[in-house]
Amino acid sequence: MSFGAPNNPYGQPQDPQQGQPGYGYPQQPGYQQAPQGVPPQQGYGYPQQPGYPQQAGYGYPQQGYGATPPYANWGQRFGGTIVDGLVFLVPYILVLFSSKAAVLGIIGGLAILGIAIWQLIMEGRTGQTIGKKALGIRLVKEATGQPIGVGMAFVRRIAHILDSLACYLGWLWPAWDAKRQTFADKVCGTIVIRSN
Repeated sequence: MSFGAPNNPYGQPQDPQQGQPGYGYPQQPGYQQAPQGVPPQQGYGYPQQPGYPQQAGYGYPQQGYGATPPYANWGQRFGGTIVDGLVFLVPYILVLFSSKAAVLGIIGGLAILGIAIWQLIMEGRTGQTIGKKALGIRLVKEATGQPIGVGMAFVRRIAHILDSLACYLGWLWPAWDAKRQTFADKVCGTIVIRSN
């Protein structure tokens, strides 16, 4: 079954009265087709108001592809790790000095576990632990600029084993790496950027 003339690539029937493609409906009285050369009307929806910038979503600011995000330097990353370590210090002291009071040891151990889980959840959802937030840095997925999620944050923590191999070279790697990544960041496709 064929519609229209054999040379018509769109398969629409030809309107013999107009000599132009039609749609098989008779023309309504008073209806006129737009003359050739008239620009089409704007589509439906809310047009962008002049003078107002396009709203950006989450992730990187509107920099365009190929723009370099503001990477966190090694000092900021190290400072964030120190602050995160200090958060664990109080419960650790409870565990350390609880040789006589088993209750303090249990409370301290549960506090360390709770803080570790909470830090992991916060890093996965927002890209920031307490230390990263204090230093104004954030962990994101390199490809999207979005937080990496709790599961990937856990995988990244495990991947930090690679940073400790070869005399802890991976922990020092952000000092001279172009993207300021550790080995774990390279494996997981993450970067740490300045958030303010």
